[in-house]
Amino acid sequence: MSGSLRAPGLRWRRALPGHGLGGALGTSVRREEERRRGVFTRRALALGALQLGAFGFLGHRLWRLQVEQGERYATLAEENRISVRLIAPPRGRVLDRAGRIVAGNRLNWRALLVAEQAADVAATLDTFSRIVPLAEHERARIERELRRRRRFVPVVVREFLDWEEMARIELNAPDLPGISVDVGTTRIYPEGEHLAHVVGYVAPPSEADIGDDPLLELPGIRVGRAGIERHHDRVLRGQAGTVQLEVNAVGRVIRELDRREGAPGQDVQITIDAELQKAIRARIEEGTTAVLLDARNGEVLAMATKPSFDPNLFNAGVPAALWRRWTAARSTPLINKATNGLYAPGSTFKMAVALAALEARVCTPGERVHCPGHMDLGNTRFHCHKRGGHGGVDLRAALKYSCDVYFYEMARRLGIDRIAAMARRLGLGVDLEIELPGARRGLVPTRAWREAQGKPWSPGDTVVHGIGQGFYQLTPLALATYTARLATGRAVQPHLTRAIGGRPVRGSRPEDWPALGISERDLRLVREAMWAVVNEEGGTARLSRLPSWVGAQMAGKTGTTQVRRVTREQRERGFNVNQVPREWRPHALFVAFAPHDDPLFAVSVVVEHGTSGSAAAAPLARDILVEAFQRLRPPAGGAPPAAGGPRVAEAQPR
Repeated sequence: MSGSLRAPGLRWRRALPGHGLGGALGTSVRREEERRRGVFTRRALALGALQLGAFGFLGHRLWRLQVEQGERYATLAEENRISVRLIAPPRGRVLDRAGRIVAGNRLNWRALLVAEQAADVAATLDTFSRIVPLAEHERARIERELRRRRRFVPVVVREFLDWEEMARIELNAPDLPGISVDVGTTRIYPEGEHLAHVVGYVAPPSEADIGDDPLLELPGIRVGRAGIERHHDRVLRGQAGTVQLEVNAVGRVIRELDRREGAPGQDVQITIDAELQKAIRARIEEGTTAVLLDARNGEVLAMATKPSFDPNLFNAGVPAALWRRWTAARSTPLINKATNGLYAPGSTFKMAVALAALEARVCTPGERVHCPGHMDLGNTRFHCHKRGGHGGVDLRAALKYSCDVYFYEMARRLGIDRIAAMARRLGLGVDLEIELPGARRGLVPTRAWREAQGKPWSPGDTVVHGIGQGFYQLTPLALATYTARLATGRAVQPHLTRAIGGRPVRGSRPEDWPALGISERDLRLVREAMWAVVNEEGGTARLSRLPSWVGAQMAGKTGTTQVRRVTREQRERGFNVNQVPREWRPHALFVAFAPHDDPLFAVSVVVEHGTSGSAAAAPLARDILVEAFQRLRPPAGGAPPAAGGPRVAEAQPR
């Protein structure tokens, strides 16, 4: 029995782990478990190292963001919250020499629409158009801008509201959700067409104007397009201000935080006298241009031409029909003929020929030249304006009677190049320092100029140019400058700017301009001859002398320039210039300075197709000088008569 009990025990003991087959199996299990623990431990270590590295990187990044770059990101966050915008500065004014405003600013009331504040935009616009009528093109523009802009950005519905329109909008505000009235400034020209060519006008900037100047991107900003407005645009424009606005994530304005006003544009004072300018324009007719200078320093006192235009129209936009009418008109109202009109000077050029002849010593003051009424050169006959001739004349008489034959002969002796050199010294055919962009220099021809065109210069060309005909092309401003230089002997330059920001500019004193280097004796001979033209019996402008109450005498020279050649057949039939169409008649010119013994004013007048310098241009020049003496210098011997003075009888035709 004990044996039988022991046997099962033995079988049980062999089956225990670690003994025999069972033990080997247990050992294998343990080893597998240990291997698995090792793999888990290595993975845990790797994962821990990875987590530690990630937390370390994040910690370092947070340190850089919070400490090292904290100030930079705080600034960026602040910039996202605060929007800094520019404020357009007020444009500087343009004043005349007496301080009158000739280009200023006025309030511009305009209606704005914010779409998000209107429940029904179309209904709001319908209501608005019943209060202030909107044209179809205005309605189309508004709808186009509403589609292009965000709903919280204001859109201009109507600009340039008058007081009544603004009042009606404000009165009906409850029925106009989203509509508000805003106030800005716009340019205004109180003198209208009287100073349009001088002052110019402003208009919205083009893409080419804007460039890298953010100021020009502001709504309502304007830039100078012509005249003084363009020349001094930078000075008049000023510097932009800034406003800080708190905005939300989509850019909508929450509130205004800070405002710094910009520097307004500086005032520019010009040399023109506005009242004198208007008085002159009241006397001239269409096709006439007059320029009045201070002979001592070149200040432009008046620059009048007709027709002109109203620069105020450019603020709101010139109607297309009016623009087509302006550009198609033969009278060219948009062109400043004082600086861009080109004319042959005619006999007003004879003083330049006389000075060139005296300086070159090809004649003496007392030498007499016989005038039979014509001069023959080869097979060509050149006529004097006096058919029977002037007989024997010296330099003084030749200028006084405007003898063409005398100056034909002087030109033949001189040659064109010496004539041209003297003309340029006197301010003809050269660039002048006038502050009007686009002013033309004109043309004083030379032999080289003609040969550059592939054509020879002939002796006949020289003769014709001796009396201011031929290829000459000169502006009325150049003729006034020429006269001022004859009067003073100084190389004065015409200029329009008197002061900027209250500070005078160069050129206000006679000594600012150098001497011409022409003999004072020769200048005196020419001035005395010009005095005789006006004040001696037989002078071509005798009937246009200044009235005695002015207390001064003027010296001048008439000129008449052909626009169509008079043929031999017409002369033989007794050509009458008054029987041809007006556009075929000669231009009338006159230049003068006064007082003759102490020059203060220099004037040039051009009357297109005026037929005769003595009949059409000289009386106008006299009236202009009378106005100038009345307004800018009290006459000797007491107070003058009423404004305008007595009118002198019209002069005889030349």
